Amino acid sequence: MKKKSYNLFVIIAFLALLFPMLAGFMKKDKNPHLTGIVINNVNPDSTFTKDQWFSGEYQSLKDDYNNDHWAFKEKFVRLNNQFYYDVFNQLRVNGFVSGKENYVYSEGYIFSAYGDDYVGDEKIKTKLEKAKVVQDSLKKKGIDLLLVFAPGKGEYCIEQIEDKYKHAITKTNYQEYISVSKRLGINVLDLKAYFQKLKPTAQYPLFPQFGHHWSYYGECIAVDTIIGHIENLHHCDLPDITWKNIEVVDTARSRDADVLKSMNLYTNPKQLMKLAYPEVLFEQDTLKNITRVLTISDSYWYGPVYLGVPQNCFAGGQFWYYYNKIIPNPSATEKVEVWQLDFKQNIESNQVIMLLYSDGNLPNFGNTFIEDAYELYTNPKKYYERVEKTKTLKEFEKQIREKPLLLKKATKKSFDLQIPLDSAIKLDAMKLGGIS
Repeated sequence: MKKKSYNLFVIIAFLALLFPMLAGFMKKDKNPHLTGIVINNVNPDSTFTKDQWFSGEYQSLKDDYNNDHWAFKEKFVRLNNQFYYDVFNQLRVNGFVSGKENYVYSEGYIFSAYGDDYVGDEKIKTKLEKAKVVQDSLKKKGIDLLLVFAPGKGEYCIEQIEDKYKHAITKTNYQEYISVSKRLGINVLDLKAYFQKLKPTAQYPLFPQFGHHWSYYGECIAVDTIIGHIENLHHCDLPDITWKNIEVVDTARSRDADVLKSMNLYTNPKQLMKLAYPEVLFEQDTLKNITRVLTISDSYWYGPVYLGVPQNCFAGGQFWYYYNKIIPNPSATEKVEVWQLDFKQNIESNQVIMLLYSDGNLPNFGNTFIEDAYELYTNPKKYYERVEKTKTLKEFEKQIREKPLLLKKATKKSFDLQIPLDSAIKLDAMKLGGIS
């Protein structure tokens, strides 16, 4: 009897160990449907070589691929994330934290609201003095430069931030940028102040609970305000954005729950906030849609791009995401990044250059666009020599961004070293290219 029980236990244990493999064979769709996680979809079997086998590279690639595609990857990730959220109120999303009343925040935007990321008077002054030179240089060519300071969720929804983050505010990047910009005579649109002005009387939320960016409704208001400001600045008439009907629902649409999607929970919490969705119409007038606007921005401009603003209002002007990725991509055969373009020709093919950054990204406002444009117009010889010198490093950085396995390694390094992803990519690119 004991022997039979022992044999039954062995069989059950064996089947339990075998079950994940059997499920893997039986499951047709092995791609985990998870948001915000880099998945390696390249099976090394398709590129197998003898050299890969003997160097050990194949085994490493295969392990990474299998780890991303085992049968229960998605379910276990969601269950794990659910446990941390329900028990510890923790978000398993890098850089994001939970606040009061189920509000979610990028922690960096909380730091920004309280001035914890302040970069210093001198750095901001130097950057804006260069921006003034760029503005004047472009104006001679009939091009207007506009700096737009967008609201971040940290300050706008400051009431729902956990008390442990709160302290007296001395100075923020936003305050200094606004002050110095006005003193130097730089073209500025202060959307952050405008949203604060609207906050007490706004009919619908301008920021959602489970989203990182302004709400769809807030986005529409922002776009309408930007269009009006550009018309006054550049003395032009752009197609209008209008809406008559607004649908109000209690389940977030569009990007109003982008963080919730990235939380990858097994069961999503209830959404109780009433959110507004205007039925947007663009004025169809080809004679008005002739002012080409180039937008250099962080992720806050993705919403207006999805809305169709560049095509319908900005004469097809491009969006340079963090001054790197180009939207829409100008090539049908390969991904093109900003550094690969003829910089001078591309910026001078526009009538307005708009830099739009939310307060959480002000420590790196414009990325290096202002510095590059300043050098281009004040010392072109030095600019072109530097661009040529850094081309090899840029090639390796692009290679890392385009290969899931290399991007995963850089993402892990970013998390382990607590540095921006771009910095981690640069370190890996230098190593890959043997650049010191």
